[in-house]
Amino acid sequence: MSSHRRPIGSKAKFKRKVVFPKNRSGGMATPENNPARDGDGDGEQEQEQAQEQQAYWSAAEQVPAMHLKLPLLIDGHVTETSRKQLGVAQMIMKEVSQTPLPLLERATHVDFLLGPLHNGLSSRYTGLDASRPWIFYWCINALTLLGEDVGRYNERAISSLKPLQHKDGGFGGGNGQSQHMAAVYAVVLTLAITAHHAARDLPEAERMDVYARSFSWINRARLLQWIRRTKLPNGGFKVNEGGEEDVRAGYCALVTLALLGYDEDELKGDPAQGEKPLLDGVLEYFKRCQTWEGGIAAKENSEAHGGYAFCVLAGLCLLGEPREMLSKYLDLDRFISWLSARQYAPEGGFSGRTNKLVDGCYSTWVGGCWALVEAAANGIESAGSPVKMHVGSMWSRKALIRYILTCCQGPRGGLRDKPGIYPDFYHSNYVLIGLSAAQHYYYYDDDEDDDEYGGASSAAEGARSPFRHAFRWKASRNVPKPSDPRDGRAGGWEEGLVPSEEDRVGMQHPLFNIPLGAEAQLESWWRLFKGAQ
Repeated sequence: MSSHRRPIGSKAKFKRKVVFPKNRSGGMATPENNPARDGDGDGEQEQEQAQEQQAYWSAAEQVPAMHLKLPLLIDGHVTETSRKQLGVAQMIMKEVSQTPLPLLERATHVDFLLGPLHNGLSSRYTGLDASRPWIFYWCINALTLLGEDVGRYNERAISSLKPLQHKDGGFGGGNGQSQHMAAVYAVVLTLAITAHHAARDLPEAERMDVYARSFSWINRARLLQWIRRTKLPNGGFKVNEGGEEDVRAGYCALVTLALLGYDEDELKGDPAQGEKPLLDGVLEYFKRCQTWEGGIAAKENSEAHGGYAFCVLAGLCLLGEPREMLSKYLDLDRFISWLSARQYAPEGGFSGRTNKLVDGCYSTWVGGCWALVEAAANGIESAGSPVKMHVGSMWSRKALIRYILTCCQGPRGGLRDKPGIYPDFYHSNYVLIGLSAAQHYYYYDDDEDDDEYGGASSAAEGARSPFRHAFRWKASRNVPKPSDPRDGRAGGWEEGLVPSEEDRVGMQHPLFNIPLGAEAQLESWWRLFKGAQ
């Protein structure tokens, strides 16, 4: 593989107001005063980047033992499943043990993802006609992770997605098709991403115009009524009227409601019409979907699955502070036990279910769960509530990075499930989100006066939103090691996650799976838009 790279054009500053370990000079080693993180101090930056690269390549040369041998326990009862598992482990062990560790083939992946946007799709994609919003989202979000400016696609996204709006509210997956919760979710995310990129360098008035063109045409009243018709008495949601029930529908509904600025007054319903508050019973429904294994299923009394686990964890955190929500509505010990079993050796990647094979897409669905679990374990991190103890990484970030770089990169661009499988747009997006989760640390900050991303700057403005907690997430390029249990002293930073800043992918919001900062800009616009009505 070549080492051609494209620099990431991120302009945001990612502050962390927590207790940090001291650096060698006695100062606090935070992203704010760490020149290698912010790009100041040329001499010191070059020196620290050289040290960072040396740490990375040293780690890459020393392949961890977990990647060099088959599991100690192998099921003696031979079945088709166990044969496939052993065969995949043997195949992947050859890939993950290579040195040096390959770089991310940024340029070839960008070319792969630009294909459908510039050249359209061939007739073999006819079967995905109901997935038009998804193809937009997968490609555009993956491009942002690779550092591409997707603002140029904003007008095209608007003109392509407008015809998908149903006359009775919501969006279908294709022209003239019935509404579907997943299609609504993908439409909203695509518009949020492209508007954020199109508006971010503009003066305030022009920036607000971009958001107005992107969102003011959505019929929010009819959309809300349609979502109400998918709500079930047990607290869950269906993906559409008459469709299947699962926690994915609930998660997509909550994300839609949060990003489209619905407040408590709009969601409480009209008792005269027999309407109940839309969010009634949702949290209890999520709680009942935890299984005997400790994982989370699509609905009650079903099999635990990594994708549904992410939907429930993110759904809980959309409605409250992570430590409180995950501790209250989940048996967190059992869930962590199940989640830990999803990362395999020698592969380093994640499986979605017990006795299933690793798959690159679970880099997001399972890797994303770990970001939320760690945030719950560490608690609120802000100037007013400094962290006393860090748990450190509760999963092997380096093992996942090794799996992604050695096994998930298609030879001609795009990312994939595993070796031998063709790359596709879905896996390209979710493998890259998982890579971002491994390279960054996400945390919950309750500082409501922090306007870093243009979000709510006062408690009063956000008080009427049941989703205000979703807009308080931050990220750091520094991944903390565990604190010393004897005295609580910070343990420093985890090294060897990236060879240099050029090889880092973009930061994502851990609940919405869009670029971090896009959610706050959209929330800010909705407040202005609704205030002017």
